[in-house]
Amino acid sequence: MRIAIIGGGAAGMMCAATICEENPEVEVFLIEKNSTLGKKVLLTGGGRCNLTTGISDLKLVLKNYPRGEKFLQSAMHNFSPEAVYEWFENHGLSLKCEKDNRVFPQSNNSQDVVKVFTNIFTKHQTNLILNSEVKKVVKKAGEFKITFRSGKELLVDKVVLTTGGFAYHQTGSTGDGYTLAESLGHSVSPLAPSLSSFVTQEPWSHTLAGLSFSEAILKVSNLKTQTVSGPFIFTHKGLSGPAVFALSSLLAFQDCNQKSPIKITLDLFPNEKLEILIKKIKEIMMKNPKKSFKNNLTNLIPSSLIEVIGKELKLPLEKKSAEISKEQIQVVVNFVKGFLLTIVGKTTGEEFVTAGGVELSEVNQRTMESKIVPGLYFAGEILNIDGFTGGFNLQAAWTTGRSAGFGVLL
Repeated sequence: MRIAIIGGGAAGMMCAATICEENPEVEVFLIEKNSTLGKKVLLTGGGRCNLTTGISDLKLVLKNYPRGEKFLQSAMHNFSPEAVYEWFENHGLSLKCEKDNRVFPQSNNSQDVVKVFTNIFTKHQTNLILNSEVKKVVKKAGEFKITFRSGKELLVDKVVLTTGGFAYHQTGSTGDGYTLAESLGHSVSPLAPSLSSFVTQEPWSHTLAGLSFSEAILKVSNLKTQTVSGPFIFTHKGLSGPAVFALSSLLAFQDCNQKSPIKITLDLFPNEKLEILIKKIKEIMMKNPKKSFKNNLTNLIPSSLIEVIGKELKLPLEKKSAEISKEQIQVVVNFVKGFLLTIVGKTTGEEFVTAGGVELSEVNQRTMESKIVPGLYFAGEILNIDGFTGGFNLQAAWTTGRSAGFGVLL
């Protein structure tokens, strides 16, 4: 049997490795348009590769997929984050789980993740077809004919599409797989960038670039209220970080521009009730009544944010604390517990994941085989599956790639 896997990213590499190790007699062709495998994998996690999550409860894991949660259930049970962790360690890659449940190689080097696969392909003499872009895939008389841009052709018994989405254009993820899927009779849902940063309208927010919070609540009210919590950071354009990425994922298909802005509320002290925070500030000021209002506030609030609060709310920050009214303290607390920002855009070209893809109803969730074209399989980001940041998207790639690898061998 001859199997072609089109796309040498995370899902494609895992699919090929699974086939090679489960049935070495199968002839595998792993096709990649770049000169090397795993180009996007090398960029993830800032070059460290956050390859899965340390969360073991599968119900909690699956809640991190705004699209694809139900579809992934079978594959995830067969190749869970724990199983992925074990698989890599059994292949010689030492891993570590950090406090935020992100799993990385002990070496902090994403090259070592890709090396696990290249070692397998070297051992099994896998056919790696690099620097090769697929132009067309046609099924005729029970076999698939793959035509390359170069004019060359390849005949195989089965095809797995693992071409990824639109994210990270510089890695070659230009959506070719969607065109191939549609040419073979599949439907592709609307596509949008997910896990994006936000562009804010308020100029004052840009002056806080670099200021981060380890825990905050971001809330947007549209047709239904969307709320996320987690770390975020102010940038020169607006907001970024895990909580922002999660919210952008939920809002992936909602318009966001100057004409259709999105209003969000931020609570910078989610673990403190409003009245408790007021009490804390009052106690600090009573102990240091001669200190300026500004200096006392720095015990709880970053100084750069205090400057913004003073200007925006026209507060007398230099006054002695003894001269500050209860109402002025209340105004400060109201701000840090629920200030509004206007989102007028999402960063382009920096998205980590594409929301949307091949319709899941057209794919067997156990084997990843097409319900329309027998012998055609899908895995990874080409499917209408995307997760939050934290290793969930690579986990989906590994688990669907693994399922497709077993699926083609049935």
